[in-house]
Amino acid sequence: MADNEDKTEDPTSKRLADARKKGQIARSRELNTFAMMIVSAAFLLMQGGKIGKGLLDMMKTEFQPSRATIFDPTSLILHFKQAVIDGVMLIAPFLALMVLVAIITPISIGGWVFSWEAVAFKPSKMNPITGIARIFAVRGLVELFKALLKVLLVFGVAVVLYQDFIDELLGLGAETLDQSIGHALNIIGMCFLLLSASLVLIAMIDVPYQLWDFSKNMKMSKQEIRDEHKESEGSPEIKGRQRRLQMEMAQNRMMAEVPKADVIVTNPSHYAVALKYDQNSNSAPKLVAKGVDLIAAQIRNAAIGADVPLVASPPLARALYYSTELDAEIPQGLYLAVAQILAYVYQLKAANKNDWRVPLPPENISVPDEFRRD
Repeated sequence: MADNEDKTEDPTSKRLADARKKGQIARSRELNTFAMMIVSAAFLLMQGGKIGKGLLDMMKTEFQPSRATIFDPTSLILHFKQAVIDGVMLIAPFLALMVLVAIITPISIGGWVFSWEAVAFKPSKMNPITGIARIFAVRGLVELFKALLKVLLVFGVAVVLYQDFIDELLGLGAETLDQSIGHALNIIGMCFLLLSASLVLIAMIDVPYQLWDFSKNMKMSKQEIRDEHKESEGSPEIKGRQRRLQMEMAQNRMMAEVPKADVIVTNPSHYAVALKYDQNSNSAPKLVAKGVDLIAAQIRNAAIGADVPLVASPPLARALYYSTELDAEIPQGLYLAVAQILAYVYQLKAANKNDWRVPLPPENISVPDEFRRD
């Protein structure tokens, strides 16, 4: 009871979509019944004479087979087959119209939907205890009220129609067969139309009720909305774990690039930035790894293990760290400073290869003011 009272929030789009997948949408059986009856009655009223004449002609021709046809089994079967075909073709427009109305009417308030879950067999539906509970529920009482109202309404209209058409019905016996069949069908069509029209009152009550009942059943509590949001977005613990895994994977990829770098520019202890330059391309040097404190130490250790030169330049290391993303080219304002570092690295490699005197690392590398992070 408390859960139902707490459901005061409008349904989310996800809840409505899930309900639609299960076939739970607003539907009015009374509207469907009214539409099919009123359309069929109107069709019978307009085409009843034609259908009646067609049936009469069919009975005259098909129900009076010749002697040869009666005593020939093959001809008799073909004769019966033709009678069935003629009868179906005569009422085919009516059947097609009923199918069309049965499809279009439900779409008018709930839209078109087909759900395997709705038609699937559910053992719970066979439970008599559950069925009794549904009968005495609010919905069952509403259905009972509608059924009683429908019976009383149709009975009242039928009594009025009987009083109005009794004289015409009794007068059918004085007419010829062709006239009486057409006249009878017109009377039936008119009575059927008026009886069907009386059901509009039931439909006018049922449609708003079904829309209100569906909206009420779709209501959600604040806790359900929070749970749904958590389910769709993921719990903070899971999201945090995913972020940690993503960071670890990104860090592992970054550390794998350190041995391929040309130089590591350091702070020398707090910052470490790995640069790589392809002399055969026209692109600027790229930053392939960077880190602070512990990650910076890991970058330096990986560089030492791979014999990648380390050059201490605190202003440049901080400028590169804050101005350049991973796998991105360094900004144009730092070209000159990085060029001094790379020139020293190439001199150092040449000196080690040829046993030359080891050059001194560059000092007082100039970093433009807009890149400084002192």
